[in-house]
This record gives sequence, structure tokens and C-alpha cells, in this order.
Amino acid sequence: MSTKRKQVMDALTSTMKINPDAYSSITSPNRLKSFGYSLAGWLYMLRHQKNTRIMSVASVVVMAVALWLQVNALGLALLVMAITMVWMGEFVNAAVEAVVNLLSPDYHPMAKVAKDVASAAVLLGVVASVIVGLLILGPPLLQRLSG
Repeated sequence: MSTKRKQVMDALTSTMKINPDAYSSITSPNRLKSFGYSLAGWLYMLRHQKNTRIMSVASVVVMAVALWLQVNALGLALLVMAITMVWMGEFVNAAVEAVVNLLSPDYHPMAKVAKDVASAAVLLGVVASVIVGLLILGPPLLQRLSG
């Protein structure tokens, strides 16, 4: 194998060779416990992040309207994906904020960049989800309301 090819292969495979257990005492080999940690994170979000409570109501309303309008399976799937994208963005944003707050308790311009960019990712997901929602729900809603 050529030196250049070996360097490329090493760069591509180096991350997968890192064992996370060697760097953290908090990894769980138990899938049920891991699920519990995920649920705990979701409950944290619902309790401490006001946007998540707003998202919960919006998610239920959008899905209720979609069912009322008898949106087809593909439309429902796209709405679920769009809603999930926003939830995931909000969860990652909260994780970034928590890590930044932990590592940079004092104001730092780069901490601000990290938080603002993570927040922008959520905004991007929200805008895309609104567009998807309007495309899927708009025509049947207008038809239902007009006649």
C-alpha cells in the first residue's frame, strides 16, 4: 500500500479505533439503561426548556390537523420527519449549550458563536418544517375551509 493511500486510510479509520470506554467511566453497556438515560434527557428537556413544551403542543396540533384532513401516509411520514428534525435540533442545541456553559462559565466570544450556531440549526429546522407543513396541510386545509 502506498504511503499516501495508507495516510488516507488511517485518517478515515482513526476515529472508529478509539474506544470510548478508555476515556469515560460513564458509558453503559446495558441497552435498557441507555434507553433510560435517553428518556431522562427528554424529561429534562420538557421540564427545563420552554421551547420544548411549545414544540410538544405544536407537534400534537399539527398531527391532529393532519389526521382531521386525512393526510395520506406519505404526507404523515413527511410531517413526522419534519417534526422530529426540529426536536432533534432542539435537543442538540440544549446539549451544546450545557457543554458550553460547563466549559466557559464566563462570557467568551467563541462560546457565543457555539450557542448561536446551535440555535441557528434549530431555526433552520423550524423554517423547513413550517414549509413542509404548509405544503402538506395547506391545500387540503384551504379546500376544507372553503367548501
